[in-house]
Amino acid sequence: MYLESPPMTSDLDEAVSVFVQHRARLFGIAYRVLGSVAEAEDVVQEVWLRWQKTDRSVVLSPVAFLSSATTRLAINVAQSARVRRETYIGPWLPEPVDTSSDPEVGAQRAEALELALLLVLEKLSPAERAVYVLREAFDYTYPEIAEILQLSVVNVRKIVSRSRKRLSGESRVSVDEVEHRRLLEAFVSAARTGDVASLEAVLAPDAVSLSDGNGLRGVARVPVLGRARVANLATATRQFWREAELRLVQANGRTGVMICRDGSPATILTIAASKEGIHRVMWVFNPSKIAAFLDSRSRCATVPGLASVDG
Repeated sequence: MYLESPPMTSDLDEAVSVFVQHRARLFGIAYRVLGSVAEAEDVVQEVWLRWQKTDRSVVLSPVAFLSSATTRLAINVAQSARVRRETYIGPWLPEPVDTSSDPEVGAQRAEALELALLLVLEKLSPAERAVYVLREAFDYTYPEIAEILQLSVVNVRKIVSRSRKRLSGESRVSVDEVEHRRLLEAFVSAARTGDVASLEAVLAPDAVSLSDGNGLRGVARVPVLGRARVANLATATRQFWREAELRLVQANGRTGVMICRDGSPATILTIAASKEGIHRVMWVFNPSKIAAFLDSRSRCATVPGLASVDG
């Protein structure tokens, strides 16, 4: 008499269960490091493949293993992405992610998800960004970060301190969600009616408008600076607002506006606001980034690549 080996499916089921449990966190780490939904999904896909091939019986902490693999892969992708972005036409903005079903995308601190902060994080190197994200968004301890990135604890502390100092001059305390939505709706209402005075009333003196179109015709290719210029830009083209259908969306934990034409999403408008008013207006025109936003709505629906494994 002998004992039969347990079926392979049970081992795979356990692997899937563990991965699904931590998937939102993995995506959240990769997305914050990369600023790209599509690239973050690719990283999560690769981590899933590695998780399948790993001898999981010797893994003491699955979440530590998965977080480490995700962070290192994201850093590698970010390093190559930085080179690609040098040829990007006009301002580059992070891809917005739909957070209607998962407001924090796996993080313990939701404010670390806002588009304006992700844009500021681009000023850090990929490795610095990873350290900052693990500490500020996910509250990993310094020893945990050191182990994930194979650095000394002293070095990790220095990186976090240096990053905080570099970002302190550019990051601002955001208004709460109620005020954020009020300012957004006031901005859109004034822009649609051409009310420049009302627009200027909700804009901070040093407001900046950034349009991400990667060379798309009619999209501003340089940042527009100053309250008056931002207001004039938003109202200059009546044709832009005419016959446009507006839908409120949840983008990066904040209310944004999806601008549709002929039933198809054409632009995603988001803002960053502090007590001084709206200080950053962000327009995403790039079709691939809009598509990534729409795809992100089903981000947690399935385990990446699972169908191919079963086959």
